[in-house]
Amino acid sequence: MAKLVINENNKQGTIAPEIYGHFSEHLGRCIYEGLYVGENSDIPNVNGMRTDVVNALKEIKVPVLRWPGGCFADEYHWKDGIGDKSKRKKMINTHWGGVTEDNSFGTHEFMELCKQIGCKTYINGNLGSGTVQEMSEWVEYMTFNGVSPMAELRKQNGHEEPWTVDYFGVGNENWGCGGNMTPEHYGNEYRRYQTYVRQYNEDHPIKKVACGANVADFFWTEGVLKTCFANVPEQFHGFMDFISLHYYTHPDGWEIKGSATDYDDEAWYRTLNKALYIDELIRRHGAIIDQFDPEKKIGLSVDEWGTWFTVEPGTNPGFLYQQSTVRDALVAGINLNVFNKHCDRVKMACIAQMINVLQAVILTDGEKMLKTPTWHVFHMYRHHQGAELLESSLSGVSDTGIGEWTVPEITESVSEKDGMITITLSNLSLTDDKDLTIHFAEDKLYKVEEANVVTSGDVHDMNTFDAPDTVKEVAFTDHKADGNDICVKLPKASVVELRVK
Repeated sequence: MAKLVINENNKQGTIAPEIYGHFSEHLGRCIYEGLYVGENSDIPNVNGMRTDVVNALKEIKVPVLRWPGGCFADEYHWKDGIGDKSKRKKMINTHWGGVTEDNSFGTHEFMELCKQIGCKTYINGNLGSGTVQEMSEWVEYMTFNGVSPMAELRKQNGHEEPWTVDYFGVGNENWGCGGNMTPEHYGNEYRRYQTYVRQYNEDHPIKKVACGANVADFFWTEGVLKTCFANVPEQFHGFMDFISLHYYTHPDGWEIKGSATDYDDEAWYRTLNKALYIDELIRRHGAIIDQFDPEKKIGLSVDEWGTWFTVEPGTNPGFLYQQSTVRDALVAGINLNVFNKHCDRVKMACIAQMINVLQAVILTDGEKMLKTPTWHVFHMYRHHQGAELLESSLSGVSDTGIGEWTVPEITESVSEKDGMITITLSNLSLTDDKDLTIHFAEDKLYKVEEANVVTSGDVHDMNTFDAPDTVKEVAFTDHKADGNDICVKLPKASVVELRVK
C-alpha cells in the first residue's frame, strides 16, 4: 500500500502566495468580454469590470495578475491606453487574431481590476519594440508621487495618487516574439532597461523580473545570468529579483497540440507525463541559477504555464479558446504540487490564461459565466498560499501509464498554516482507485476537519454553459482515522484536498 509520511516538525520554507498567480493578455476574449465589458454594458459590472468574474476570482484568492502580455507586451505602447477612451489610438493585434485593439482597457483599467480583485500588480514592460524612455516614463506615470510630467499627466487623467506596482517584467520572451535576441544581447539590454525602472516608493520597491528561458533552453538561462552578473560589483547584484520560465503542456507537440476534449487513454498519460516535466525544468534551471545566486535571492517565476491544445472547432484560431476537462484539473494539481515542493526557488507562477484563453479558470459567453475544473483545483489549493511547506515523502507508489508514457500513481504536497495542515493529492491513474496511508511523525491523533475532491464519472467531462456544474469540488468522505494515521482511498483521476488538525 502507498504511504505518505509527513514530518510536521520540518518546515522547508514558505509557499509564496504568488505561486497561485494568473496571466491576462490582450488575446482573444481574455480582456474584452472576459474581464472587461465596459461601463455601458448590460452585463453587471463595476467601472467596466464584470461583477460575476471578479467575484469568482476573489473566491480563489488570486494573489497577483500579470498584464498586458505575453507577446502583446512587446508591441504595447502604454500611452495609447490612457486618457479619453474615444481618442485612444487603435491598432491591429498582429500576434493574436488580427483584430482591432481599441485600447479601451489600459493602465487605469488594469489597476482598477486589480483593486477590485484585491491582488498584486505585475506589469510587463515593452523592451522588444519600446524605448528605455517609454518604459521609464510608464513607471513614473504609475508610481511617482511628486512634481513631474508623467505624474501630472496621470492626475490630468483622473488619478491623483500613484499606484503600487509590485512586479515589473523587463520584456517578455525576448528569445522569440520579444525580439529574437541572443541571451547575451538580452542580458545587456536588461541591465540597461532595468536601470530606469526607478524606485519612487522606497517603502514598496518594485521587484524586477528578467526574461528567462523557453522550456529547456538552459543556454539562455546561463547566458543571461552570466551577462548580468559576471564581473559585476557586488553592490549591483540587487537589480534582478526574478527570472522567468515558460512551459506549456502540449500532448501532441507544438505543431499539432491535440484536442482539449477528444483524447484516448494514451493521450491522457502523455499529457500528464509532459506536465510532470516541469519538475525537471525547475531543477535544472534552478541549478544554473544557483551558480550565480546560491543564497536563492532571485526567485524563479513560472509566469506562463498550463495546457495548450488545438482551439475549439469553429472558433478564431488566434483566440486560443479551449475547453477544460478533468484532465486539465489533474494538470493543475500536478503543477501546483510541484511549485509548492520547490518553494525555495519558485516564488511566483501565473497560469495562462485567466479567462477564455488556454487553460482558463473561467469561461464566458455573453452574460453567461462558468468555472472550469481548473478553477475548482485553485479553490482547493488556496489554503497553501503563505503556508509553510512541510517535509513529506511517498513510498509504495508505482508508475502507471501506457508504453513510454508513464507517470507516478500519486503526486502530493503538504503545508501548515495557523495550526491547520493542508494535504493535496492527485491520483493520476485512469483505471484504479488508490489506497493511501497518511502517517505523521508526531505521535498524536489528527482529525480531518475538511476534505474535498475534484473528479467526475468520465475523464472527458467538462463544464458547459448548459451544464456548468458537471465537474466541481465536492465533499470527499472516503477517509478514516487509524490511530495517528489517516487512511484514504483516492478515486481514479482525481485531485483531493484534506485539511487536518
